[in-house]
Amino acid sequence: MAKSLVIVESPAKAKTINKFLGKDFTVLASIGHIKDLPKSKLGVEIENDFEPHYEAIKGKAATIRELKKAGKAAERIYLAPDPDREGEAIAWHIAEEIDKKKEKTLRVLFNEITEKAVREAIEHPTELDQNKFEAQQARRILDRLVGYQVSPILWDKVRRGLSAGRVQSVAVRLICEREREIQAFTPVEYWSMTAELEGKTGEPFKARLVKKGNDKVELNNETDAKAALKALEGAEWRVSEVETKETKRNPAAPFTTSKLQQEASRKLGYTAKKTMMLAQQLYEGVEVGEEGSAGLISYMRTDSTRISNEAIAAARVLIEEKYGPRYLPAKPNVYKTKKKAQDAHEAIRPTYFQYTPEAVKTHLSKDQFRLYQLIWNRFIACQMAPAIIDQTRAQIKAADFTFSASGSTVKFPGFTAVYMEGKDVEEEKEEKLPPLSPNEALKLLGLTPAQHFTQPPPRFTEASLVKELEEKGIGRPSTYAAIISTIQDREYVVKDKTQLKPTELGFLVTDLLISSFPEILDVEFTARMEEELDMIEEGTMQWKKTMHEFWGPFKESIEKAKKDMKNVKAEEVATDISCEKCGKTMVIKWGRKGKFLACSGYPECKNTKDFTTDEHGKVTAVERAAETTDTPCPKCGKQMVVKSGRFGKFLACSDYPDCKTTLPYSTGIPCPNGDGGTLVERRTKKGRMFFSCSKYPDCKYATWELPKTG
Repeated sequence: MAKSLVIVESPAKAKTINKFLGKDFTVLASIGHIKDLPKSKLGVEIENDFEPHYEAIKGKAATIRELKKAGKAAERIYLAPDPDREGEAIAWHIAEEIDKKKEKTLRVLFNEITEKAVREAIEHPTELDQNKFEAQQARRILDRLVGYQVSPILWDKVRRGLSAGRVQSVAVRLICEREREIQAFTPVEYWSMTAELEGKTGEPFKARLVKKGNDKVELNNETDAKAALKALEGAEWRVSEVETKETKRNPAAPFTTSKLQQEASRKLGYTAKKTMMLAQQLYEGVEVGEEGSAGLISYMRTDSTRISNEAIAAARVLIEEKYGPRYLPAKPNVYKTKKKAQDAHEAIRPTYFQYTPEAVKTHLSKDQFRLYQLIWNRFIACQMAPAIIDQTRAQIKAADFTFSASGSTVKFPGFTAVYMEGKDVEEEKEEKLPPLSPNEALKLLGLTPAQHFTQPPPRFTEASLVKELEEKGIGRPSTYAAIISTIQDREYVVKDKTQLKPTELGFLVTDLLISSFPEILDVEFTARMEEELDMIEEGTMQWKKTMHEFWGPFKESIEKAKKDMKNVKAEEVATDISCEKCGKTMVIKWGRKGKFLACSGYPECKNTKDFTTDEHGKVTAVERAAETTDTPCPKCGKQMVVKSGRFGKFLACSDYPDCKTTLPYSTGIPCPNGDGGTLVERRTKKGRMFFSCSKYPDCKYATWELPKTG
């Protein structure tokens, strides 16, 4: 009897599913997409209703042959890529290759990789979803049109290698606009006044000045602060009012994709890309001892907070057993999903409740464990009772001034015994107040004025950028990790500790794109396009109609930009600085790394320099000081210096050009494999930085991010 064929994207997923289905099924992996638009050309016939031309991805020929051979022998073919638009596109292209008539091809969807979910999906297959495929196809073609039409203009006007993207360029715009807000911000001085007081219990506490008479107090400068101090000299301090309220704090909803990325950034310091990579591993399956491979979490690309009844029931049993009946609410907690959410999948949650984080810790990497623990705790907490808190606020009178003191006491921890949501901005911690009663006399221990200045809006972190993109409807949760990674790879944005800062190149490209493509760079327009893609998936809009409506105005903008966009590459700003090599004047040009001074006699004279500009706009040339090292040249023994090239930093002999020896640039951080090597900076062919062991190829350790030290 012919076996049935199940096709998934990854070998890990194939291994996990194969364990459930047994000998009557063959499970193979396509290893992601097998077809895509060509890299070397547009691949879209615009005049023929935007007909796309897909071709086999380089290196996938053997995979396609294997799938075709297995498909031919199979009685039935079950396509089981991820249950989203991307997965639908993968399934569609596989079907076109191995069963064009789709006579024996079926689609199976599951939200978690458990035996029950997989077997139920196989027993209740569906047809391929054309609307979902066309929504993904429309996104792919839109992104291709923007990228392949706008990027060449940037190559002509600025420099080669630049790129524009329908969503990535809007993300850069948000970061640039925030930076300009910071640059334009003027700090305003203000003062605060804090009293340290003591009541009849003898416990000191602090109160803050809030009113003078019936009006909110404003101490704008030191003079105001000193006047308040003088007015308070010898004043009697007394409690005028005490109010205690019992409040409830409810748990946060279970994780959606964007919330997981935000919280993993805040609590674990993970990038969005790292979070999604680890979540994919936990979803597809990890080895958990003798039981073999198990998918530990539900599908990690979701914008829904919905939870299955079975998962809620399992969580409630665990809560009652581990924490006691008081921690279990009378009814399950239900969370509303946002209006625009597709709600196709459940929230991110554990799939097996016997696999607690502690039970599987030894089978997971450190990073996998920390993310799994975060998902587990958030999910369990979401089904727990609220925390009960007593909040006390006291009003204190002194002369004509009112001071306010507040504090809180946890009466019952509820869900906070397991999990507390992180915040983008640190909140002031409320101190505990001693018991106070109205009209109680107080002793003043100290009165402290403090100068402050208003602060500009904070720069975006990965967490706050993901939050902003989600709130504005830009992109979709599954795309955020790629967006943040791309804008850094293209050198439009750099990360300074946790903050995202635009580069000079980021500002330049953003300004050029806004002037030539105001609609493409418009936040609301980008959000509307996402809504239209959702409508295509729902079957309420035709994808070709969307393409035609987009293309008309966009084509006009392209033609206009080719003629009118400022040519930064050709632009030269004259200076009064003379070239010391040939005597001609130096001019300011734009290059790969920003502005620099170049001799106007180029190409005969190739002298270049860095420069500074003072507050009056005066340009001064500065020498590029070579970064020295203690490393001797292995060939001639002279000192090696740090230089920068196309693929980042490297070490070069200081005796160049007589000695042309080069070495990789070392970070000085020991290789985690403990082989005595250090991590050196390298670049991929696309220019993305990574770090690998200096003892390569003997040690093949590599990482995108440097491990933390110290």
